[in-house]
Amino acid sequence: MGSRGRSKGGRDWDFEPEPEPEPAPRPISLGRVEGGRAERRRTARKVRRRRRTRRAGEVPLLVVVALCIALLLKTFMVQAFFIPSGSMEQTIRIGDRVLVDKLTPWFGSEVERGDIVVFKDPGGWLKGEAARPPKDPIVVKQIKQALTFIGLLPSADEQDLIKRVIGVGGDTVKCCDSRGRVTVNGAPLDEPYVNPGNTPSDIPFEVQVPEGRLFVMGDHRANSSDSRFHLDEGFQGTIPLSGVVGEAVVIAWPHGHWTRLEQPATFRMVPDQARREGRGRRRRRRGSPFA
Repeated sequence: MGSRGRSKGGRDWDFEPEPEPEPAPRPISLGRVEGGRAERRRTARKVRRRRRTRRAGEVPLLVVVALCIALLLKTFMVQAFFIPSGSMEQTIRIGDRVLVDKLTPWFGSEVERGDIVVFKDPGGWLKGEAARPPKDPIVVKQIKQALTFIGLLPSADEQDLIKRVIGVGGDTVKCCDSRGRVTVNGAPLDEPYVNPGNTPSDIPFEVQVPEGRLFVMGDHRANSSDSRFHLDEGFQGTIPLSGVVGEAVVIAWPHGHWTRLEQPATFRMVPDQARREGRGRRRRRRGSPFA
């Protein structure tokens, strides 16, 4: 009776041990991982937007700085000029672009004989030059005017002329000697730059250049309305130094016509008028005992 329902070994067959609980799986924080990636993407997009905004903000500043530099260069250093006439052929041809040095006069540099200078029209000189280029359409003209104003395009509309300096203040310029050459302070000029087929001058003249003024001539002597054509005006056709814009130093365009414009050697042989007159006075003093 007492062992009913029990196993021989004294175990109760109806008893089953409780299984041990399995460890709960670690929760996978999918939301946290996805949230980290999304956050990184948002941060990267913000960085890219900030960079684009910064670059977009820098572009106008860079443009303004570039325009200021161009204006300073044009005003004080170098300016490009368009050549509309043939008065300086064959040295400078129609359509050439020349660079004009405007800086060196600020450091006390003076215009010398033989220099090619750009100067403001003293009054009526442009009437004798070749016609200006045809007008552009309105939109094109405005764009060109803007680029010209900041110095990125040569000017084709400014009332400027370009000539070679033959005499400076105090010089005596005369045409012509027995061999048909122009003389400066009595020294004849050898002028290989004169346009082929032209004579040094078909107009006889003798001019004492006033101080602060210049006597100028074009290299195309048969097609240049220069000082020779204004001898009957005030100052005998000479131009004021104050009207000089600058010295033409380089033909910059077209590429095939690139040339540096230098002073011809013949002008280095011209004596100053003061030295010439001094030598003359000495000669007269030496000759006076024999008078």
